[in-house]
Amino acid sequence: MEKLKKEKFFVGIICNVLLTLIVAVVAVTSFLVPKNVASVSNNSEYNGTIYAGDRTSNNVSLMINVYWGTEELKQMLEILKTNNIKTTFFVGGLWVKENAELLKTMEESGHEIANHGYKHKEHGKLGYDVNLNEIKGCDDEVKLILGHGMELFAPPGGSYNSNTIKAATDLGYKTIMWTRDTIDWRDHDTNLIYNRAVSNMQGGDLILMHPTKNTVEALEMIIEYAKSKNFNLTTVSKTLGL
Repeated sequence: MEKLKKEKFFVGIICNVLLTLIVAVVAVTSFLVPKNVASVSNNSEYNGTIYAGDRTSNNVSLMINVYWGTEELKQMLEILKTNNIKTTFFVGGLWVKENAELLKTMEESGHEIANHGYKHKEHGKLGYDVNLNEIKGCDDEVKLILGHGMELFAPPGGSYNSNTIKAATDLGYKTIMWTRDTIDWRDHDTNLIYNRAVSNMQGGDLILMHPTKNTVEALEMIIEYAKSKNFNLTTVSKTLGL
């Protein structure tokens, strides 16, 4: 009987040790495995997409997605020109079709033009052929106006699947996401947009924004902050070292 008690005692200890180890492994795994897009945003690449540039550089990019907000976009271009800042505009095919002259102005001003699909569809729900047509449709529109294609593609809303990545790659594109999102399309708050753009700014950051009224109001402050911290605001390609 005494021997049986001792055996049960030691079995209990072993079980407790094993349980503790299992809990520890689960905790570490939960920490290391990304749960969502935000959790991998500090990695340069993930699942075929790029979230950041060279972290050892002082280059930072304002990546501006354009499907609407043309009047605000004109104001943004003036602010960028005044501050001698170059950036990357990810343009939608339908917008390009209706704003050819403004697209030319953007490129003539030294800004990089990139692909944002044709009809602003949710690419993560599309098959290969539709993904291909959406990306190529925008590429074709830009070629008609500027005489050349593009190298970077940002899926609308950050929605993508394996078909998106393959279609973009087959067309010679790198798929770009972002490091930080100002969410300016939803939150029309100048200070909030500014804080989301500059909080813990690091070299290699890709900062997503759109041509909204409040983004225009925050833009000068964002530029001033970046300059005060010795960051170089430049195109996405240069931040990626392409």
